Amino acid sequence: MTRRQIAYLACTVAVVTTGLGAAPASASRSLHQVKPGESIQKAVDAARPGDTIVLSPGTYRESVTITTSNLTLRGSTVFPTVIVPGAAAAGDACAKAGHGICVTGTDSRPVKGVTVRSLTLRNFTKNGLWASRTDRLKVHRVTAEKNGNWGIALERSVRSALSGNTARDNADAGLFVSNTTDTESGAVDAEGTVISHNRLSGNRIGLTVRRLRNLTVQYNEATGNCAAVFVVGDESTPRAGAMTLRRNHVHANNKLCPKTPRLPFLQGSGIVLTGAEETVVAENRIVDNVGASPLSGGIVLFKSFVGALNERNEIRDNVVLRNGSADLANRDTGKGNTFRGNTCGVSEPAGMC
Repeated sequence: MTRRQIAYLACTVAVVTTGLGAAPASASRSLHQVKPGESIQKAVDAARPGDTIVLSPGTYRESVTITTSNLTLRGSTVFPTVIVPGAAAAGDACAKAGHGICVTGTDSRPVKGVTVRSLTLRNFTKNGLWASRTDRLKVHRVTAEKNGNWGIALERSVRSALSGNTARDNADAGLFVSNTTDTESGAVDAEGTVISHNRLSGNRIGLTVRRLRNLTVQYNEATGNCAAVFVVGDESTPRAGAMTLRRNHVHANNKLCPKTPRLPFLQGSGIVLTGAEETVVAENRIVDNVGASPLSGGIVLFKSFVGALNERNEIRDNVVLRNGSADLANRDTGKGNTFRGNTCGVSEPAGMC
């Protein structure tokens, strides 16, 4: 048999096989192109698992809900793709809640493997991106700015990756990750969630991690916020903690924010642990965070506002300088917290530098 005959036979088999339904893997995935003035939601609703929705540069006025697993929603990597509020359609719960993008599953069927990337989410009354009950959500190179509550927010979500994002000038936290937001419960296992290489500026709090365990916060930059990083726990069981915060650059978070029913006024807070346990804070650079709040300082341990203490946390090998009122501050009476190998000037109580 000649090479030409062999090639012809191979093509014939491929066509027949495809016709019988065993299509190549690439044939099962589709690209959906959307241009300004067209509906992103319509393309999302038409997509199947494995598909990608590509948004051309420009401004889109709507909210978008994703409930299908293994979808990618991405904008342009060259020119801005911006999503801002639009008129809420009937039944559009995401828009009515004031969110930009909603990725939502259920307890029995979490949304899995969704990627959102290369977008700007701006001026939503609640959150730029809201995710609930997700598994392996990836949010990459998203800018969330000037939103009325959180920039990018996750609850009841595991194995998430938030990387390379910019969260700025949001009314509360730039990035917010939590166990739940509508019920009281103990910390949950985030199953290795990673928050890395994000830039957080001009927010009330750069990053809030609330009632979670088993995650990593690394290589982020936080500046110009009222407080850079909050790790929040309480007396519930299990407690928040068992996480690592390492190699973050936290500097000049000196914006002034007024008190709330739960917190005093904020200014000059670097990394604050409240009611956390077994957390490692290591190899961070935390400089020039200055304020007179009870939570001010470079690295601060403070009992939670329901009275839960920090216990068995390890603060080591950080550069913590020119922070006020202290570089290292242990302001609760929890047991087993250790400070070692840190470069600092002033500690509270004295003797930790």
